[in-house]
Amino acid sequence: MLRTNPAFLHFMEQFTAGGPEGEAVAIKTFTPGTRLILQGDTISYVYIIREGITKCYIEEENGKEYIFEFLGKGEITGDLEGIRKEKCLCNIEAITSVTAYAIPHTLFAWLLVNNTTFNRLLLEELAVRIRQTCIRTSYQQLYPVEYALLRLLALEAAQDIVISKKDMASYLGITIRTFNRTLKELRAKNILDPKGLNIDLSRKQLEKILRRFEEMR
Repeated sequence: MLRTNPAFLHFMEQFTAGGPEGEAVAIKTFTPGTRLILQGDTISYVYIIREGITKCYIEEENGKEYIFEFLGKGEITGDLEGIRKEKCLCNIEAITSVTAYAIPHTLFAWLLVNNTTFNRLLLEELAVRIRQTCIRTSYQQLYPVEYALLRLLALEAAQDIVISKKDMASYLGITIRTFNRTLKELRAKNILDPKGLNIDLSRKQLEKILRRFEEMR
C-alpha cells in the first residue's frame, strides 16, 4: 500500500555525492497538495522521492479519481514518460511535504545506457510494480472491503499520516457511500472507535482479525 525503494534512494545519495554527472540532479521541494507530475502534461524530469509520501492516481473526465498507489522514499516517477517520450499517464501529488531528486531527461537517458546499476534498479522496480498490481487485484477480488480498509488504516497509523476519506475510497475503488457503510460495519463490531477512524484494537488483535479474513478466502 505504501511503496518504498531504499536501494534506489541509496543509489541517488551516492550518485549525487560524487562525479560531475550527479551535479545535474536538482533537489526539488513540494508542499502537500502540490503535483510533482500532472496527468497529460509533458515533463522534463524523472523524480526519485527523497523524503515524504505522494499518491499516484488517474483523474477521469467526470472528475473521479482512481489511486494506484502511495509512494514513499526511493520511489521513481516519470520514468515511463522518460523512456517512451510520452505525456504523463497519471498525477503524482504530495500528501506530506516532499523533497525529490529531479533527474533531467537527458541524464536519465544517459544513465539507462551507461550505468548498469541504475538500469538494474529500474528493471527491478518495474517488475515489483507488475507483481504488486497483481497482488492488489487479487485482494480486491478475494477479500471483503473491510479487510482492505483495515490494512489501509493500519498503514495510516504506522506512517503517522492523514489520508482523506476521499483518497481512501479512491484507492479501494469504492464510492464514499460504500466507504461510510463499511466504517459503520467496523464500528458495530467494535473494531473502530465510535466516531473517528482509529483502530480500537491492539496490534495483536488486529493481526488476528486480518488472518481471519485471509482464512475466509
